[in-house]
Amino acid sequence: MGLNKGGLINRDLSWLSFNARVLQEAEDTGVPLLERLRFLGIFSNNLDEFFRVRVATIRRMKKVGKKGKQIIGVDPSKLYEKIQKTVIQQQEKFGSLYNGIVKELVKENIFIVDEKKLTKEHQIFVKKYFDKNVSTYVIPIMIDSAPKFPYLKDRMIYLAVRISKNKNEKYSFIEVPTDVLPRFIVLPSINDKKYIILLEDIIRFCLKDIFSLFTYDSIDSYIMKMTRDSELDIDTDVSKSLMEKISKSLKQRSKGEPVRLVYDKEIPPRFLDFILRKIKLHESECLIPGGRYHNYKDFINFPRIGKKELWAPEFAAVEHPRLKEQKSLLNAIRKKDVLLSYPYHTFNHIVEILREAAIDPTVLSIKITLYRVSNNSSIVNALINAVRNGKRVTAVVELQARFDEEINIFYAGKLQEEGVEVIFGVPGLKVHSKLFLITKLEEKKIIQYAHIGTGNFNENTAKVYSDHSLLTADRSITNEVEKLFGFYLNNYKTGAYNHLIVSPFNTRKRFIAWISNEIKNAQEGKQAWIILKMNSLVDKEMIEKLYEASNAGVKIKLIIRGICSLVPGIKGKSENIEGISIVDTFLEHSRVYVFCNGGKNKFYLASGDWMYRNLDYRSEVAVPINDTDIQEELRRHLSFQLSDNVKARLVNSPPGENAYVLTKSKTIIRAQREIQKWISTNHSTPFRPNTLSQKKTSSAKSKKTVNNLSTRHHKSK
Repeated sequence: MGLNKGGLINRDLSWLSFNARVLQEAEDTGVPLLERLRFLGIFSNNLDEFFRVRVATIRRMKKVGKKGKQIIGVDPSKLYEKIQKTVIQQQEKFGSLYNGIVKELVKENIFIVDEKKLTKEHQIFVKKYFDKNVSTYVIPIMIDSAPKFPYLKDRMIYLAVRISKNKNEKYSFIEVPTDVLPRFIVLPSINDKKYIILLEDIIRFCLKDIFSLFTYDSIDSYIMKMTRDSELDIDTDVSKSLMEKISKSLKQRSKGEPVRLVYDKEIPPRFLDFILRKIKLHESECLIPGGRYHNYKDFINFPRIGKKELWAPEFAAVEHPRLKEQKSLLNAIRKKDVLLSYPYHTFNHIVEILREAAIDPTVLSIKITLYRVSNNSSIVNALINAVRNGKRVTAVVELQARFDEEINIFYAGKLQEEGVEVIFGVPGLKVHSKLFLITKLEEKKIIQYAHIGTGNFNENTAKVYSDHSLLTADRSITNEVEKLFGFYLNNYKTGAYNHLIVSPFNTRKRFIAWISNEIKNAQEGKQAWIILKMNSLVDKEMIEKLYEASNAGVKIKLIIRGICSLVPGIKGKSENIEGISIVDTFLEHSRVYVFCNGGKNKFYLASGDWMYRNLDYRSEVAVPINDTDIQEELRRHLSFQLSDNVKARLVNSPPGENAYVLTKSKTIIRAQREIQKWISTNHSTPFRPNTLSQKKTSSAKSKKTVNNLSTRHHKSK
């Protein structure tokens, strides 16, 4: 993974390095066996979206020549070649890991069987299952005689069937109906042995019945999957509403240009060439050879069978002690700010706050931003009930939340039908902030309660995403949240923000100012450090500023889950920067920014990463944490994460290798487990770890503390 002249790694190659860390989890024998299978599913799902979005963009840039290089900063053709090479290498490793896990499952009496390994009992079961559940959805198309080649849908899998008779061949395509039927079917157990068969293998077993009209010497099949460009082409017709435009674009998305065809590498070359000619694909463009199965994303939902040791330990979210058994959650928040940390705290608190607001006679209004919501959303139901109870409800719904456009359109319509004032974002900006504002009339005074978070109002992702929510009645915050909702309603009211940091207005400027402050302190011989936790660090200007800070002597620690274009440890550029990435059971999604500030530490929670789009082309919010107890909670979280010696990898050091952090310590620290234990017992204990000490230390001691974080030991893989 090469660096450019500015010491930056290409974002797409960095993303592939992140997905390799997911693959490491599937490789790690310390991870429960069926969890390893689930990580293969996560890897596959990630790769699908990468091709649908990023690779599709790169292919478009290839077509515009020199201008494409100017837009993305590198030669798109060379980048595409590197991506293809890396993906093929990862796919080979993926296939090897899958085969190894399947063999390990056999030792646990769990068998993933194909159509050739069925017992007589299972053959009878499969035939009945096919006739009852599958047959009506299976419609083969004879592609050698059909007037038009069948359209291959995005993310669906197909069986390419070859029927041979006296060296004459007929070809057919069958869509595997995983959109209406389960991918995995549990077969009857035999002597405590568990058996699973995939839907496509049930179809394979019944091919003779499907093609009973034909006479043949042999019949065989090979799996294929097409990935298509997912970019929405938004209509510019001013007479249409945004909802109409996006609805139309979603229909077009399903017919996007092909960006990848994954196929069974055992398919005969003659058959593959025939298919490629029909769909007009060139081998050099987007062909990825694979194994017998595709769409491994479905393995995320592999049936929960076998003994409990094969899965990650069951986890129960806890109630926050300040909100537990309170008659009024809003009253509790008014007394003192509350920090919720998911998935360790229950997301039900957020739902209950909105339900309380929906029925409280003193509540006048609720305002909220919705970016990604769950199916059967309790949040949406609470808002609807609030309207029915006479509250004024405003929902800012972002219709362009990628891959969630359809559900957002559905809920926007439902909210409008119930009388909610729905605002469809801001022209030219995606509203990515995570806000709500509840306004009450208490004792003839207006009191407001705000939520500012790092994650979406989504009950499902809150169970697996690591995020934070600040709940506050602090007027300095609530007044500015009110001002921001005014901007969403009337885009000319941009306003000024003295406490919140708001994209696209002042985020870049304010964070550069905080970095500059650390540079100044370092130059004056004062303690100076920065800790940044985010999903992606890509923005060139912000990275160059961090390099400047490193050269000035500012100690910088990064916790970057995904893309990181910055490279720590470059002599004369980033010697004072350390970076780790944590990939574990929960998806690290929170954004936490901390600045030493001469010992008076400044903490921020934010909805956005340091990417060009988040800083300049989205509406994002970072909120200062003023409550000292909550600052201590965040110190605890960050300390565990910076001390992780089980799931932490060194970011870009050396580039692309994803080496585990090493330590000589005999104490095992796995951040997510430690945070879980701490919150489950007593998360309010004051804690000031050395890595975030507010006391001034000697440069030698500070250097020793930093070095300890980069010399940990981890068992070799």
